Order: sequence, then C-alpha cells, then structure tokens
Amino acid sequence: MSSPRPFHRIQQLIEFCILVNGAGNKGRSGKLAAFSTGPLALCRQSKPPGYLNGCRRRTIRTIALSRRDRFDPYAYTSGRWLRGDELERSARHITFDFDALCQRVIELCPGAASISNCEKKEGGFNRVFIFTTDNGQSIVARLPFALAGPPRLTTQSEVATIHYIQANTSIPIPKVLDWCDDASTSIGTEYIIMEHADGVQLHQIWPNMAGEQRIRCIKAIVQKIKEIANVEFPAYGSLYHATARLSSASKVPLNQDFCIGPHCGAMYWNCNPIEPRYYQNTKPNQGPWSDLGAYCDGLIDAGIARIPPDSDHQNRLRYQGSPSDHLHLLDSGRSVIKKMSEDSRILNAAVPTLLHPDFHKRNIFVSEDDPTVVTGIIDWQSASVEPGFWYADHIPNFAMSIPDPFGQRDPDSELCAKAFDACVQFLVPKLAGPRYLDESLFRLFRYCYRTWKDGAVAFLSELIETSQHWTSLGLPGSCPFTTPTPEEFVIHQQYKRFVAAQELKRDLSGLLNTTSEGWVPSEAWETTVLAHKELFANMLEAVLTDADTDDDEPIRDESDLREIWPFDLKDIYPQSRKLGRSEAFSAPRPTAALSHCQTQGYEV
Repeated sequence: MSSPRPFHRIQQLIEFCILVNGAGNKGRSGKLAAFSTGPLALCRQSKPPGYLNGCRRRTIRTIALSRRDRFDPYAYTSGRWLRGDELERSARHITFDFDALCQRVIELCPGAASISNCEKKEGGFNRVFIFTTDNGQSIVARLPFALAGPPRLTTQSEVATIHYIQANTSIPIPKVLDWCDDASTSIGTEYIIMEHADGVQLHQIWPNMAGEQRIRCIKAIVQKIKEIANVEFPAYGSLYHATARLSSASKVPLNQDFCIGPHCGAMYWNCNPIEPRYYQNTKPNQGPWSDLGAYCDGLIDAGIARIPPDSDHQNRLRYQGSPSDHLHLLDSGRSVIKKMSEDSRILNAAVPTLLHPDFHKRNIFVSEDDPTVVTGIIDWQSASVEPGFWYADHIPNFAMSIPDPFGQRDPDSELCAKAFDACVQFLVPKLAGPRYLDESLFRLFRYCYRTWKDGAVAFLSELIETSQHWTSLGLPGSCPFTTPTPEEFVIHQQYKRFVAAQELKRDLSGLLNTTSEGWVPSEAWETTVLAHKELFANMLEAVLTDADTDDDEPIRDESDLREIWPFDLKDIYPQSRKLGRSEAFSAPRPTAALSHCQTQGYEV
C-alpha cells in the first residue's frame, strides 16, 4: 500500500484522532466556512474584585450587584486564546474611569438619576456596555480596542460613517448621543454613546424562523446593502466629517459635510502588538487613495511594513522565507497587480464601495413581531470604502451553505445561500459583477498585504499560478513576473508544508470549536485546553507510529508537527525532552474533552 499524498496527510491524522476518541464530528459543520480554491484561500489587566467599592453610589447604585466579583469593565473576560493568550487579552485591556462613563450616560438620559444595571459585551475590536437607567432607558457605550486601529481615527470614522449613512439611506442605525475621540478627558478613553437598537438580534430569533421567513429576511437585508452600495465615492479610504482634524493632503472631499480620509483599518497601522509593523523599508501608507493604482501601492506597502529586520526573526517556519525573500516577492507583486489593475474587468469590479464590514446575525436587529423587518444594523467600526471586489467574497453567516460531517449540504442553509446569491445578483451589481468573475483575478490583491503572516511560499505560489494562466485569464500583455529563479524554486518546495499547516489550522479549529486564531469562550476554556492537549498527543502518536511514509511527506516526526501546529505548545511535551512513544502515551488522556468541544457548537 502506498503512503498517502502529503496534501491529504493532515485530514487522515484528524480522522485518526476522531477514531481514537470514539467521537463523531458532531457540531463541527457549524464552524466550517466555505473555502475558495487557490494557495492562499486556505489562510480571511484587570482591576481587583472590589473595584466598585469606591464608586459614587448615586451613579452606579446597583450595577450587576449579584455579579460584582465577575464584572470587570477594564479587562477582556469573554474568552481566551490557544495562541498568544496573554498578549491577546492585554491588547484588549482598557484603562479608563468607569464611574465617569456612568455619570455621562445618566446626563444623557433625561429623568434618570442612577444606573440600575450594566451588561458588558465584547467583540474582537471593541467593548460594549449596555446600561439600563433607573427610569428604564437603555443606552449603549462603545469603547474601541487599540488593536482595531488608532482609537482617535476609528472613533471619528465610525461616527462619521453612521451620520453619512443616516443622511443618505434608510438603513436603521441607532442614534449617536455623544462621542469623544480624546482619551485625555475625564472618562479617559475614546467612546461612542448611542441609543439601543430597536427589536431583537437576528441570531436570537433565526433558529425559530421558517424557511420562507428567512428568505424574506435575507431579501430585506440585501435591500439595505443595495442602498449603501449604490452610493458613489471619489476615493478609497475611511469616511470622516469634513471638520475632522486631518491634514488637507489626507482629505478627499465628498461633500460639504464629509470627506474620505486615511484608512483606519488595523492592516495599515502599527497598532497590534501581536503583529507589529516596521517601517525600515517603506513609509506608512494609509491613504486616502484616489485610484486603483494608488490603492495597490497601499496594499503592497502594508505588506512590506509587516516584514521585520532580519535579526528579529531567527526562529522562522521553513515556509516563512527571509525578509529579503518577502521584499523581492512584494516588489514583483507590486508590478503584477498594478499591471492587472489596467484590465477593464478589474477596473469595473474596483468601483469604490462602502459596506458594513461584518454582516453577521449579531449585528442585525429585526422586529420581534415580524423578523422579516430589519430594525437596526449596528457595529460600523472599521467600515471603509474599498474596491467592490474586496467585499464580493464576504458571505454573511446567515447565508453560508454549511456541510455536515459526511459532505452533504444542510438543506436550510443551502436554501439561504441560494437566496442570498440571487438577491445580490439582481439587487447589488457592484458585488454581483466581481462574484461572477474568475476569482483568480483578485487573489493577489486580497493576500499581498499579509505575506509575512502567511509565508513567502504562499504568495510565490500565487504569483506562479497567475503568471502561468496570464493569457487564459485574458489579462493584457505579458505578466511582469518572470520564471522563478532557482532560489525561488527552493522556497516553492516548502509549499506542501504550508498547505499542511493551513489544513491543520482549519481542522483543529473545527474540532475544538475555536476561531482560526484559537479564540475560546471563557466558559469552555478548561475543557478546550484539555482537548487541545489530547489532539496533539493523538496526532503525535499517529506520526510516530506511521512507518509507511515517503520522501514528500511534510510531517515525518515530532519537530515537523510542532513546527506547523497553530496553537501554543509550550506546556505540552517540551521539545527539550525527547520522549519515546510508549512514555509519551502511557498516561491516560481526557478523551471526554474532545467530544465535549465537538458537541457544544459555540458561536464565536
């Protein structure tokens, strides 16, 4: 019997783990997204418990009195990460005066004298407090995390975007009552205070909706998408008020009240300690960009800014490539995507377009009496004007066709996916056009800014694929990327390892019910940590006991598996201690843990 092909090795190891645990793959289908083809498509603090004791009682009289020991407005408490947990949580810590925020909420609510309750909710890029006053008013305060982008700009842009959409469409967005982009005020942080959205969150009511209701709801949502997608913009970037404190060179006028300014998205700024930026090889390029060519330069410059000095990264993955490899590839990539941007199909698909950055069910409110009526769309943080094709492959979670563990399609989700496709095709031509073009025309644009994160081999493979299919794609002239050098071919040989790493991350995330970055809800943390250790132990056992491998196999021993493992292993079988197979697997393993993670189906 021949050994398995390397591209299928990870899946076989995952299946082995499931068999060892005696657990079906229940719950996993709900976590898997649709993956496009192509190399890169595999890749899209606390205060002490008694902090309330010194607060003014008139202001926060009964805030979560039964949960004082657990309510912490400063630290991130909604989940933890299997990779870089301490850094991730630290990056979401906000130091501010919670009492002053409560007082400001009371001042904005006529007739209120105190806060009767406060609920904290957290996303990846902001913290939300839902206040209830003693006279029954519900008010929402939103505080941005610094890793979302420069807080001053993200706050300015979100408020301007809301005001612009309210002035130019019928999209229902809660009214902004107060906002501040200055962290030096008494509250001590940037914030937006808004009315609470009417209705109920779509995710709460979706499971009980009939198929016909879901389709009508999807049509209503796409009608709202159509309104904002139809608005024309003169440049790419983020929206700001015309009075925003920006240099004149950083503004493209939209009308007398609004302008396009610097893109405030995290990919263009040094705001994330987990993915730092370096500017020794390029200057910051955050826009705005008046044409597609300038936008392409912004993408490439964002990719170059991620490349560290050579001395900063000695323990690189084999498929990572050196800083000089990345600089060379991005130089080639700049020439290629700027040449591609001359193609009329790509130009037509790149019309500047503003859309909501995250159309999932938690951000959409509907009428409780009639869930086909949209009553609110929230969380416009980081909304930006992008080429239409940038949004074309975004599929909301209410429109995903979800496979079950046996490869079959869930009929209800399939129906919703088809309904969404049909509505977009007929109602939103800015998105429909790019969706029906060969997606190979856009992959280089979508991934060039993240080559350091994905590895040089991934982007090199995309360049090779594009070059080889240049003529069949109908692109003008000849591809600026020439035949790879011998050194580049050496890098390309690590492509199988890259694919194995991406497949492993995808499958582990599904089995453990985490995001691709390893986020786990707090209540599932201990169980997921046990399941994670169990999976690694079982996969390592499979690697060590498999004698039927060939020379092309990317995972041949423990060091190979550790290298591509996507989550932290520092406390699991330390590399410095070489264990024999019998020793490594003699201890009992918590086999119930993996089964628990697979059946919970946490929504993240």
